[in-house]
Amino acid sequence: MNSENKISLSLLILFCFLNRELWAQSVPSENKNFNTNNNIVISTGIILDMESWIGKSIHRCITMAISDFYDLNHSYKTRIVVHTRDSKGDPLKALSAVDHLLKNVKVQAIIGPEIYLQSKLLSLFADKAQVPIFSFAGRSSMEYPYLFQIKEDESTMAKSIASLMELYKWRNVIFVHEDTDDGREILPYLAESFQDNNIKISYTSAISSSATIHEITEELHKLMNFQTTIIIVHMSPSLASNLFLNAKSLGMVTEEYAWILTEKTVDLFRSTNFTVIESLQGAIGFRPYVPPSVRLHNLTATWHNFFYRNYHTSLTKEVPVPAIWAYDTIWALAESVEKVGVPHINSGTLLLHEVFKTRFKGISGEFQLSEGKIRSNGYEIMNAIDNGEKRVGYWTLSEGISRGYPMNNSVYQNSTLGPEAVIWPGGSTTAPKGWVLRATPNKRLKIGVLKIRNFKYFMDVDHDVEKNVTTATGFSVDVFNTCIRALPYEVPYTFILFDNANNYDDLVQKVYNKEIDGVVGDSTILANRSVYVDFTSTYTDLGVGTLARVKKEDMWFFLKALDMGLWLTAIASLILTGFVIWAIECLNQESEFECSPAQRIGTIFWFILLTIFFAQREKLSSNLSRFVMFIWLLVVLVLITSYTATLASLLTVEQFELASKGRIVGFHGGSFMRGVTVSNVHFEGHHKRAYYSYEDYAHALSEDGDADAIVDEIPYIKMFLSKYSGEYALISSQPITSGFAFVSTLLSSSLALHMHLFYLVILAVTSKVCWK
Repeated sequence: MNSENKISLSLLILFCFLNRELWAQSVPSENKNFNTNNNIVISTGIILDMESWIGKSIHRCITMAISDFYDLNHSYKTRIVVHTRDSKGDPLKALSAVDHLLKNVKVQAIIGPEIYLQSKLLSLFADKAQVPIFSFAGRSSMEYPYLFQIKEDESTMAKSIASLMELYKWRNVIFVHEDTDDGREILPYLAESFQDNNIKISYTSAISSSATIHEITEELHKLMNFQTTIIIVHMSPSLASNLFLNAKSLGMVTEEYAWILTEKTVDLFRSTNFTVIESLQGAIGFRPYVPPSVRLHNLTATWHNFFYRNYHTSLTKEVPVPAIWAYDTIWALAESVEKVGVPHINSGTLLLHEVFKTRFKGISGEFQLSEGKIRSNGYEIMNAIDNGEKRVGYWTLSEGISRGYPMNNSVYQNSTLGPEAVIWPGGSTTAPKGWVLRATPNKRLKIGVLKIRNFKYFMDVDHDVEKNVTTATGFSVDVFNTCIRALPYEVPYTFILFDNANNYDDLVQKVYNKEIDGVVGDSTILANRSVYVDFTSTYTDLGVGTLARVKKEDMWFFLKALDMGLWLTAIASLILTGFVIWAIECLNQESEFECSPAQRIGTIFWFILLTIFFAQREKLSSNLSRFVMFIWLLVVLVLITSYTATLASLLTVEQFELASKGRIVGFHGGSFMRGVTVSNVHFEGHHKRAYYSYEDYAHALSEDGDADAIVDEIPYIKMFLSKYSGEYALISSQPITSGFAFVSTLLSSSLALHMHLFYLVILAVTSKVCWK
């Protein structure tokens, strides 16, 4: 690297020598340091590309700064006089101008250039001559104190972009930059900041400053092949305008994409070209923050008047931030040279010391160069919308992203950027996922659907013949769309209706043959299907159930736990046992039983009633009566246990009565249910009949119907019961099926590539769904 610098410096010296006469001829002679009206003139070199808009803007603001400063400080003994050199955008000419100004003009400071130069080469000139250079493109270093950086630090810019990426949970990004040293300078800082936040740069695209429309289009086609849709643009506004115009024509300024512009590019938002602004809609940009003030307003008004008067146009609506920094730099330099004083006016060391100490409130905010570069005020986050731009937030190194600019006691200090504040490409208020699933470039997944003519709760499909567009609604589609939206990337898809398909087995075969990418609907996970395709996790209940009509309620229902004969036998046994025990006890003189005729009947029935609850209080004195009571209590225990069990069974199952009308068992017509065997002894050997709607189910199970029960999958039965819950009920179920799920090919489908994510999303979605 050192040898390369030596070669570059040697070539530069040779170039400067060859062009010295050229500078002398092309630039009118200007006054050197001399005393006029008791004022000391400070020669200051200005090196700008005077053919560029930013160069003209900086030069105009420098002129206004000198005028404004000395109008306010007319008693100062020093006066800055500028010596302007036009670099014409050529780095070698800019370096030649530096050499010429230092050696021939003997300037005491240089402002510029605004085009990128190797900082080390620029620093060598500054340190050797001990003349401060305020560069809009160089990078300051404590090793070379005479080079000042009048721009935001690349590392700060990188951190702000990383904060935005983290806010929206984007993990992959494409970086598009101008193919220059300036365009590449930020790349290592981006990589470092992204690494700290687990963000990956998927692709880096370098576009030449002189790239043709065809070359830009080819590069954009490359970007379209990537699944990453977050694109950072770091290039000059002129090149960026061509990039966005072509991106717009290729359909890349849509809801899938997010475009992020760095401070180098963001002034494109202020373009007066309506076509360019239209192509930028929804883009996000970072611009160095300049606090609003009366001075900024006055500077903007004067700046506008000058350009409209001299050029009859204004390419941007606001003063470029580098021009504002140039304005404040002149004020800092003018104040510093005045403090150095006349005796030491030519001392570069003292001037450098004063520049480091200078601090004041300029138009750009708190302005100081204590570390060789301007103090960062953070960034304002801009959103291109309508005919211009809208501020949607701020970023500072201390607070990160916030809605309002962080200040002491600010209500916005801890608030975050609201996603609803940004209008994204395509007019969407929902942030892009940052990742589009593509099996092949620009391919939309083909999702097969089946038209369910009667069971429409899960799937209802409509096909517009004129537009050749298929739309689908229903619970299955809602779950699918929810899962798609919850994925960390975009998955474009199209529904394909198959009218000629008889059932989901036909669609499964089409998935296996790779005619479509997947199936959405009430498709059941079956073993024979799983051999050919892959299923997501189920999003419904499992199993098959039996649906039957509920018998009407009977107020004497509790008596049906035992038949009539058993009830009569039990009652007779109670009475007989009571009389026997009473008779035996009455013969015993020590018995507590009252044996008088008046109390005999009441005592007998009371004792009988208490024995049922094992709560008799009279003591039995005879062993014979105790033996009879022991036998009776055993009988009572058996009766009560049998009654309780039988009644519980009736309350849960046997209250549903299957009417004997030919012993018909219905099933879901058009499905695999015809071949399902249900382990229910009541249905063995019975006839089966297909039914094709919930209305058919209700009619078949009614008193005038012809079915004793309907066998179907649990999700269909639950939906039926939500409509007819009072008359019918699920009387039994078996987990012999695995519920509904979505289908994709086992190996090669795009949907299958991230099936594990689909699985997790479905679990999260279905955990919130409560079936009734």
